[in-house]
Amino acid sequence: MAINPPLIDGYDANLVIIEKLPSGVFADPFELQHFVERKVFLDVAVFGDTNLELPSALSNRSAVEIHFDLQPRKSMGCNLVVELPLHARYPPLDTSGYATVEFRSPDLLVRYRKKETHLGSCIWVFKNLDAAPLEKAVWRVPCGDDAHMGFVSSLTFVSALVCSMSIVLAASLIS
Repeated sequence: MAINPPLIDGYDANLVIIEKLPSGVFADPFELQHFVERKVFLDVAVFGDTNLELPSALSNRSAVEIHFDLQPRKSMGCNLVVELPLHARYPPLDTSGYATVEFRSPDLLVRYRKKETHLGSCIWVFKNLDAAPLEKAVWRVPCGDDAHMGFVSSLTFVSALVCSMSIVLAASLIS
C-alpha cells in the first residue's frame, strides 16, 4: 500500500493498520511481539483465536492491529510496505487439494500525539489517506484430498503400530 499522510509540526504521527484475517488464517502474537522488540513496529495486538492447533472449521476470525511510526519514513520519502507473518490453519478436505482464502484491504488510521504530552492523550484524525487500492489477495492453502483419506489413514495407523511395537520390543530387550 502506498500512502502519504500529512505530518503536523510538534506531533508524532503513527499509522495504525487493522488487518481482519479471514477464517482459516491466524497470526502468532509471540512472533509479532518479536517485531516490537526489534523496533520494527511500535506495538502489535492480536484479537480473536490464536490457538494454532484448531482446524479452520472450529476457529473464529481474528484481527491484527499494528502501530507503526511514520516520522522516519516521511523524511526518507518512501512507500510503506508491511509484511505480516501469517499461518494457515488445517483446512477441511477438498477434492481439488486446495482451499482458497481471500484477504480484504486493511483499515488504516493515523494517530497524532503531541510530543510533549502524556502518553495517553492523542488526536485521532479521519482523513482520506489516498492509499493505493490493493488487488484482492488470494492464498491457496494445500489441504488433503478426500479420495486419499482411506490410504493415508491406513498408512498412518500401520506406521504408529510399528513404531509402538518397536518401542515395546526395545524396552523389553533392555530390561
